[in-house]
Amino acid sequence: MFPLYSPDSHKQYQDFIITNLLDYYPDPFQIPRKTWKTIIEFWQLDLSETPNILMETYSKHGPMPRDPSSMLRSYLLSLKLKVTSITDWCARLKECPLYALISGFYPGNTPGIGTFYDFFNHLWNSDQDNFTGNMKQSRPKPPRGRKQGEKTPNINATASHNYIQFFEKHKLPDDTNSPVGFIYRLYKHQFFDVSVEKGLLNPDAISLAGDGTPIRTSARNRTKKVCNCSKQGIKKCNCSKWHSQPDCNIGWDSSRECYFSGYHLYMYVAADSQNDLPVFPMLERASTHDMLSSLHTFFTMKSWMPELTVHKLLLDSAHDSDALYRYCLKENIQPFIDLNKRHSGNLIYKETFKVGNDGVPVCKLGLRMKPDGKEPNRNRCKWRCPKSNKNGCYCETPCSDSPYGRVVHTSVKDNPRLFNIPPRDSNEWDQEYAKRTSVERSNKREKEDYKLEDGKHRSTKMWYCRLYSIMMLQHLDAWETPPLEEFLHSVLSFTA
Repeated sequence: MFPLYSPDSHKQYQDFIITNLLDYYPDPFQIPRKTWKTIIEFWQLDLSETPNILMETYSKHGPMPRDPSSMLRSYLLSLKLKVTSITDWCARLKECPLYALISGFYPGNTPGIGTFYDFFNHLWNSDQDNFTGNMKQSRPKPPRGRKQGEKTPNINATASHNYIQFFEKHKLPDDTNSPVGFIYRLYKHQFFDVSVEKGLLNPDAISLAGDGTPIRTSARNRTKKVCNCSKQGIKKCNCSKWHSQPDCNIGWDSSRECYFSGYHLYMYVAADSQNDLPVFPMLERASTHDMLSSLHTFFTMKSWMPELTVHKLLLDSAHDSDALYRYCLKENIQPFIDLNKRHSGNLIYKETFKVGNDGVPVCKLGLRMKPDGKEPNRNRCKWRCPKSNKNGCYCETPCSDSPYGRVVHTSVKDNPRLFNIPPRDSNEWDQEYAKRTSVERSNKREKEDYKLEDGKHRSTKMWYCRLYSIMMLQHLDAWETPPLEEFLHSVLSFTA
């Protein structure tokens, strides 16, 4: 069994780097500045809790395994350097002493391919590599978007209501028995919590932006028949087939205008962080709608991260559902959700006034009323006659005897979907909703900067290991590091 966590373990790693780095690179100024930035980041990265978290996955008997902290650090370094193959990475560890030293290995004594895949088995809390079995029936393709760039048509309102009602009655289990439990704890304790300590996240009043994105894992859905129907002359049958990726299926990619085989990644990001830091992800089947993915991910996050207090929720029009608004109202969450144009149409409010598609009252002349303040204590907004000013109302056909002009109050409880605080046509709402793009930038970093889709894996186990490791690097990139000159002078006693 490897030695467990001790307060000096990270200090021992730092001493290992300093001692051996000068042996292999006597002149540190020959190392490129970009490479030094990576060295400093990993020199500061404390992975001392890794052995404690993974302790129960290792046997007490047999030969001593590789240090799990070094294995995790080495895998993170490979993703940092955009190496998508474990085979290629093992070769680079043997060829480049610097990569071995940063990982925590002595050059010439680096792990092989099988050692890495054995380490991934320790990160996955299950004997199966996928959530479901390989035998299942194939599903038809989901409907495509009706127009160019349009997502799969929305689900009906009943589905979101049933999902919320189910999750409220049946609390989801925590991460203890989940296959993703160990890799999640590594991320939570050694990266997410550290970002909280550094002041990059505020768990007491966090603003979350959520969105789904397609993860393409293969060119097509790989299946194989195991029945004898073809021998009996039956060309098309409904028998179960063997799927190489049972947790994947066919989905519609609106951005690429094509069908794809893979997962639907739903990600929640801290919209109020300057670094677009990821908070919690889930990999769903590709055909899963954004609304259902968001609810499953949200309630799972609540179970796994009970310390989080969600203050604001920023979502796109695919999440426009009355059930979600009413849930946010009950939980004191401020929703900023774009309206779905398919749900448009003026409605009569309090039998006297119409309300536009964006929740703004319309007077009897058909003019949009002017905002006249908010009343947070009463959870409502105040609107005034569009032809009034601070001196009074100057409408040619006034609809009120008051010289102040007609006033309408829109209460959130009457229609939480249309009536928001702040109202949708205000600058305050626009500025807050603009932060929703943080989740798009975060997804872009994962898919393009860290090449998430280039993993070429065929199991949910490996895709979750890759996804969470990339999220770890996103947090690591946000942490402040000392300048190179200061590091060389204070740590290595070199002066530029």
